[in-house]
Amino acid sequence: MGVHEIEDAALLFVFGYHGAESHPIVARRIVRAKQKGAKIICVDPRRIETARIADMHLQLKGGSNLLLVNALANVILEEGLCDYDFIEKHANGFDEFKEVIKKYTPESVTAQTRVEAADIRKAARMYALSGRSMILYGMGVCQFGQAVDVVKGLANLAIMTGNFGRPSVGIGPVRGQNNVQGACDMGALPNVYPGYQSVTVPEVRAKFEKAWGVKLSDQPGFTLTMVPHQVLHETDPKKQVHAYYIMGEDPAQSDPDLAEVREALEKCDFVVLQDIYMNKTGQYADVILPATGWCEHDAVYSCCDRGFQKARKLVEPSGDVKTDWEIISLVSTAMGYPMSYKNTVEIWNEVIELCPGFAGATDEKIEKNVCVQWPCRSKEDHDKGTSFLHKDGKFAHPDGRAKFFATDWRPPLELENELYPLTLSTVREVGHYSVRTMTGNCRTLRNLEDEPGWIQMNPADCEVLGLAEGELVKVLSKRGYCITRCLPTGRVAKGAVYMTYQWWIGACNELTIGNFDPISKTPEYKYCACKVEKIEDQAWAEKHVREEYELIRGRMGIDMKEGRAA
Repeated sequence: MGVHEIEDAALLFVFGYHGAESHPIVARRIVRAKQKGAKIICVDPRRIETARIADMHLQLKGGSNLLLVNALANVILEEGLCDYDFIEKHANGFDEFKEVIKKYTPESVTAQTRVEAADIRKAARMYALSGRSMILYGMGVCQFGQAVDVVKGLANLAIMTGNFGRPSVGIGPVRGQNNVQGACDMGALPNVYPGYQSVTVPEVRAKFEKAWGVKLSDQPGFTLTMVPHQVLHETDPKKQVHAYYIMGEDPAQSDPDLAEVREALEKCDFVVLQDIYMNKTGQYADVILPATGWCEHDAVYSCCDRGFQKARKLVEPSGDVKTDWEIISLVSTAMGYPMSYKNTVEIWNEVIELCPGFAGATDEKIEKNVCVQWPCRSKEDHDKGTSFLHKDGKFAHPDGRAKFFATDWRPPLELENELYPLTLSTVREVGHYSVRTMTGNCRTLRNLEDEPGWIQMNPADCEVLGLAEGELVKVLSKRGYCITRCLPTGRVAKGAVYMTYQWWIGACNELTIGNFDPISKTPEYKYCACKVEKIEDQAWAEKHVREEYELIRGRMGIDMKEGRAA
């Protein structure tokens, strides 16, 4: 689906996605859909902005996603709301799917989800009967130990109701980072080459070997989140990681269980950081390669809806910096594999020649049409890309049919307990972006909101601990602690707390757990056990935060007054 299709849906099922803070432009499409008469169902543990305009807000308990999804499927099945014609013509595995789903009645999941059975039934009917239902999901789905199962469960809802292969239906993953879609499209995954072509398929591998003049491994590599384990705990010499080349990423801030990440960075034999600003990870790097920013070079990037667009150079870079592709070419050449390109168009031509799904997205076509969504297989002008996938019920399996998938729910790895009675989830905010590599160096944004960030807590929990708004508190888990400010808010449920992960002092990833989805290897950022402690000496705490902040920025070579590298 295309982002533009959101506003023409008859019903939006928004699950674990806070567009107003993560993607304000996409959120505007949700508002327009509402203005055009669309019904909105919001599924989120917090009363987020979408919930305030929604027709229904299913305020489930964190960690119960699959219970709710399976219960919705159960209602659709039991009440005969399926599109049986679509299922018969275009899907496999329906009987096996029904066997798993039949026990997930709304009544059976109410206690764990904290959503009333009547509300589950009402939401299922609304979704199944709208005629044009679209699912939007975000990190509230993806950042769990059972994330992939939930994504497949949401896809089940669309398959069983025939909400695929038409405009303004389907399931839309609204990505959590800039150009995540593009990074995956270009093969920045351990198991595929560009264009999602598997490294284990001999014919695919042979094609890339011929084009690049090299011999390539038939074994998938490691995901970023597995690097600490491969450095610290792997005993097989062939699987140990000794060198770590990091581009545009800050694992020392964004990965879970930061104490383990720091240990891995310190023990790794050779660490390279390639970025536009210094960051936390850079303090552990043996080599730092300064790159140009987005407005200092030409590029092609992918939107979350598979759309290729161009980024154009606006200003000449200053200082000793180079574009990312020039740095890669120079490093490759120095290592014995000569790599030379004249410009980004030459690189893009190589990409589309090797990737059948991208073949028609020529530089000229992107230039002319502004955006081209893959798959786009023909270079002819008539092929302007594919707005929505699975047209006429054709799916990306050898037989062209969709596959139902169902499995049982399992709880998050670390549940609240007597010592750590609260559950922590990481979230985002609109004022700063990601790990603040860029926005933290913007003086205006820093003046609006700065260290050490906030912890969102239900007022009842604050009252028990004797906490007031703005008071500095200590937040602890089994893995570490950080200091942040208390923010009482009725938008969050009792027993659950929320923190944004970009703060250097209020670094909530000191607390998060390295529990990964077995398929995606995405960490369970949305659930771990923690506790909040009152700090009696607030004067000491304020002084401590200021001093620690100055130390961190000093180590990173950032001038506190100017907000930029010294």
